[in-house]
Amino acid sequence: MKHRFLAWRPLFRLFVIIVFTLGGLLPLLAAVLPEDRADALYHSYNGGGIEVEGPSILLRKMIGKYNSFMANYYVDSISSASIDVVTSASPYTEHRTEESVGLTNINDATTMNFSYTTSRENDYDAKTANISFSHDMFGDLTTVTLGYSRGWDNVGNSIDPTFSEDAGRQSYSVGLSQIVTKNTIVGLDIETITDEGFLNNPYRSVRYLDSTNALGYSYEPEVYPRTHTSNAIAIRSLYYLPYRASINGEYRFYNDTWDVTAHTFSLGYTHPLEKDWILDFRYRYYSQSHADFYNDLFPFQGSQNFLARDKELSSFNDQTFGIGISYEFSPQNWRYINKGSLSLNYDHIQFNYDDFRNLTVVTTPGQEPTYGFSADTLQFFLSIWY
Repeated sequence: MKHRFLAWRPLFRLFVIIVFTLGGLLPLLAAVLPEDRADALYHSYNGGGIEVEGPSILLRKMIGKYNSFMANYYVDSISSASIDVVTSASPYTEHRTEESVGLTNINDATTMNFSYTTSRENDYDAKTANISFSHDMFGDLTTVTLGYSRGWDNVGNSIDPTFSEDAGRQSYSVGLSQIVTKNTIVGLDIETITDEGFLNNPYRSVRYLDSTNALGYSYEPEVYPRTHTSNAIAIRSLYYLPYRASINGEYRFYNDTWDVTAHTFSLGYTHPLEKDWILDFRYRYYSQSHADFYNDLFPFQGSQNFLARDKELSSFNDQTFGIGISYEFSPQNWRYINKGSLSLNYDHIQFNYDDFRNLTVVTTPGQEPTYGFSADTLQFFLSIWY
């Protein structure tokens, strides 16, 4: 049976968002339109038996003095032979495309952003609409942002063409950015997300003890609750050092109605090498507890109303070490290009699971070693201002 492993998606979307909004808190502190710019990104991920790669293209263009248009095209090509696939299904490959359009409007000290995104693959379609408002106050030292998004997903099954389930989500966010001193910016973000509908993976199974099976266990389908609410709060700071460098840090707390609690710590340092070169170092640590209906090995079939063995709902932690280098250039006598930048980013991630076991090791059920793996990501980014 084909089996899906979707854990890379939130990670990659986060990477793309970070790259395409590079600058952190700074854009939030002035009501100005994004500059006319074209961005191209190539990303790759390799770890845990999963390989993902593809391009993303983004275009921004001002329309008059008060509006800016955005369009983005994003592609993922995935091949998977992850631990989930190896132990209970067959390797697979798939292709996903995502398209976005957006509009930014400036009205005095208020910035309004609207966007609409569609994502398609052979058994999953998603549509998302976003709207946000940012307002500068107190001499542009303070910026307040409110955001709302609504998503509509349709979940299919490539094995069963009659299978079709819907899932919906809503996100509410509020943010505050504050210039504390001439060198220090701090920010606070709060977000609540509600999900409803079919929220689990139609291909994934859980295992339960079964003495009639030679392995000592058998499988049954996962069953998730049809509602899910999560809350997150993040505090971040950016400090400019006297020699043009900067340091930044963030702490994020997360919990949800599935009893998952998570903590994220990150630290970064940006250092100018020469006039046109910039070097970045970053570290991130993440840890979480398991969902209340997660178990690596259930005692018998149908032992609970809700069942999960998705390792992303288990107790685990990961650490990310990253480095990046960027180069800015100002071409002479290029008719349509004002300036540009090139950047290369590499991240190494180590995942360690506390209660998800490695079933490739055959031993007494429940005594298998816990699972862990490392992953590498690479991004090449080109930006042109015109």
